[in-house]
Amino acid sequence: MNEADNSAQGEEGIEIPYVQLDPDTLRRMIQEFVSRDGADWAELGCSLDDKVEQVLAQLRNRQVKVVFDLRSQTANLVTCRC
Repeated sequence: MNEADNSAQGEEGIEIPYVQLDPDTLRRMIQEFVSRDGADWAELGCSLDDKVEQVLAQLRNRQVKVVFDLRSQTANLVTCRC
């Protein structure tokens, strides 16, 4: 998403390279992200740690990125548009 797209949606976000985040902070952010939908990962055959590792792999492969929204002062994980 470019800056024009962000402005049209009322957001002003900047990408934060995940490698610049404290590893514990990044892990907690990912845990919060993957648990938002309330899924019980054990019932689905994987653990929360498994899901966190999947998201970390997506960050490394540039499928997902960390974006900080300047207006709401929150960070989120978003899918990269390639």
